[in-house]
Amino acid sequence: MNSHPTPDAPAPGGPPRSGPLAGLRIVELGGIGPGPFAAMLLGDLGAEVVRIDRPADAGRPGFPVLHRGRRSVAVDLKHPEGAAAALRLIDGADAVIEGFRPGVAERLGLGPDTCLARNPRLVYGRMTGWGQDGPKAQEPGHDINYIALSGALHTVGPAGGAPVVPLNLVGDFGGGGMLLALGTVSALLSAARTGRGQVVDAAMTDGSAALLAMTYGFLAAGRWRDERGTNLLDGGAPFYTTYECADGRHVAVGAIEPQFFADLLAGLGLADDPDLARQHDTERWPAARKKLAERFAARPRDAWAGHFAGTQACVTPVLSLGEAPQHPHNAARGTFRTGPTGVPEPAPAPRFSATPPGEPTPAPTVGADTRTVMTGAGLDETELDALLDKGVLR
Repeated sequence: MNSHPTPDAPAPGGPPRSGPLAGLRIVELGGIGPGPFAAMLLGDLGAEVVRIDRPADAGRPGFPVLHRGRRSVAVDLKHPEGAAAALRLIDGADAVIEGFRPGVAERLGLGPDTCLARNPRLVYGRMTGWGQDGPKAQEPGHDINYIALSGALHTVGPAGGAPVVPLNLVGDFGGGGMLLALGTVSALLSAARTGRGQVVDAAMTDGSAALLAMTYGFLAAGRWRDERGTNLLDGGAPFYTTYECADGRHVAVGAIEPQFFADLLAGLGLADDPDLARQHDTERWPAARKKLAERFAARPRDAWAGHFAGTQACVTPVLSLGEAPQHPHNAARGTFRTGPTGVPEPAPAPRFSATPPGEPTPAPTVGADTRTVMTGAGLDETELDALLDKGVLR
């Protein structure tokens, strides 16, 4: 890696960092969605992340949660002197991540060829929907479009019904930002061994396709019908789905293994029902689902949660965003933390035995760290004041 302060020492003007990525410096060319999520993950695990925002947004609060754990500088990247200032930051970084359409960073003078020529050990992470090449590379799109093209969207939804949008978890975050974070860390490990940086091309179509690895494996083995809502893991099985309860709320049932299915039937008083005797007989699934639905509809959700607590039936309540942080299991593990506004937010994950990460800092006000960070990057006061006066920096 580049020659930086020791992992336990703060970078110039920055707070001390802890975690497995402490000592790494990441420059984030500010964007939305998956790029900030990747930066959040890296920052949660100890990397020092500096986000470059637009001067027009200076003074605005950073986006809650996704912008936590980093510092913000406001730089006009469309101005040649702004791009030059950004390059000063990138010169001292281990990695840079950007989420522009292909070619935009190059037109700004911040493309990978320019950055790697100045900093050969740099990892240059690129986040797009379609990828850096291919017939659709220059087309606009969003999560729903990318997962539609990869086949992921087709698999989610009821039998005979329309595909159901799984929030933007599959494209933006699971197949996008998390893939970019993995690619960045992998390339950083390579750079540590070889001394050579490289470009990471993370595309949401690629990532959401990768998330279908097991599904395509089932398809290859003849164990998956290419029709949603008819398979073991897509809600088609009566023992792997959700059921509405008497209060209009729901429970999730995941009793796949025969011993867990037996516990489920025993708990529902259906152990001797002939329609449920052959668990994997798909012809009996409609009748089985009807009987399970009737039983679950007889009691409120939390009554069923208490009834099955401590059993192996794999029955859990479907919790709302407000309820999830209060569940005893999540509370015991600290799965959520209280954010700066008092609203719960996910805590850093995963857990590390030897290098646990510290508490993430709140999302900064845009441009709050411009002077400190740019001074640390080598700009003297005269240069800094001149750029501030021109509005290149804010």
